[in-house]
Amino acid sequence: MTLFTQDLSLCTGAGAANKALAEAYEKRVHETHRALDWITTAANDKSLTALKMSFTDESDIDAAREVARHLANNTSDLLVLGVGGSSLGAQALAQIAYWGTPAYAPREGMPRVRFLDNLDGGTFASLMASCDLRTTRFLCVSKSGSTAETMMQTMAAIDAIENAGGGKYLKFHFAGITELKGNPLRAVLEHIGAPILTHDANLGGRFSVFSTVGLLPAMVMGLDPVAIRAGAKQTFDLEVNRKEHHTLPLAAQGAALSVAASDAGLSQTVLWPYSDRLERLAQWWRQLWAESLGKKGRGTTPIAAQGPVDQHSQLQLYLEGPADKLFTFIDTPYETQDARIAPKWAREHGLDLYAGHTMGEVARAELQASVKTLANHARPVRTLRLVADLDERAVGSLLMHFTLETLIAAKLWNVDPFGQPAVEEGKRLTREYLGGIA
Repeated sequence: MTLFTQDLSLCTGAGAANKALAEAYEKRVHETHRALDWITTAANDKSLTALKMSFTDESDIDAAREVARHLANNTSDLLVLGVGGSSLGAQALAQIAYWGTPAYAPREGMPRVRFLDNLDGGTFASLMASCDLRTTRFLCVSKSGSTAETMMQTMAAIDAIENAGGGKYLKFHFAGITELKGNPLRAVLEHIGAPILTHDANLGGRFSVFSTVGLLPAMVMGLDPVAIRAGAKQTFDLEVNRKEHHTLPLAAQGAALSVAASDAGLSQTVLWPYSDRLERLAQWWRQLWAESLGKKGRGTTPIAAQGPVDQHSQLQLYLEGPADKLFTFIDTPYETQDARIAPKWAREHGLDLYAGHTMGEVARAELQASVKTLANHARPVRTLRLVADLDERAVGSLLMHFTLETLIAAKLWNVDPFGQPAVEEGKRLTREYLGGIA
């Protein structure tokens, strides 16, 4: 059973307003079978690490549970130190528990989790001054173990704990995830005796959400890692790992549409969830799409939007600005907990239309209005609709769907989705500039 549906009717077929896109889609859609065969073969022989999710082997989860207990022991705050793929996937999962929304509060017996994914000395120093460092723990995540931002944060955190008189207890304050080979992060953590989980050397950070990189912070927040992977596996089996495809898998349709959009002159793609709890999923997708596909002059520029917020800040541009964007909306079921507008107050003050309605119903109406308005302005729109509650399984399913879309699009564009060689120049220049600072 699928956890979500996909509607491409406003982009393809007779209902498409953009005829160039519809024609390009029909051409690209036939090319997806080669990509699906590649993914199926690679998944079955386990040669594609990005899809080697240990669906049946939970030994890595068992090891992560031990580290989760270590990090949660007598802990008020857990600070996750990482950048890019070492953080965004974990943030996307954390939002299942309302992290990053105004409603976030730690579950009973769990520490408050904070993600420090930007290098800002003022923010870091202020946070260290406001935390009780006796009960603050740090999870340091870097595949290479030499990421400049993460190492700066890690060393500054050690310094803060030592200055607070906790130098003898450093191993109780830290844990890490990094490659097995020798590197600075592993050396530091081994020196203080902190636990370390091994990051698969063949698994790129932006593809690591289903590994302990994403799952460990989720576990500290009381979320179920097995359910997250189960949702991913459910979508993988439905999309790819079935013997006969009577209909084209949703991820193949989405990838073909995105690549066709580029063929038709649409250079940007907007992912627009309306739930607060999917805001970081859009940020995770933005990195995945940009770093995996932006090569050899290929790719489209990913834009992470949020509704209804961006109806009031971006929609005017999207409607009457350059017609260069493909839009994907994520529609979610009504929340179990919702706020209803009291009929008495609404009717007394001229708000009869909203009387008795919930906020969820109003937001759903706004989403539908945005989709229809964009279509009326000949902007191509697809809609993903969750048919399940927004829980671990559902979010795991969505994350797997967008992973598959990205890998299929890479095949259609004939680019290697792994690695980011162009980024290395900036890293090299950073070292040069830093060396020149007196």
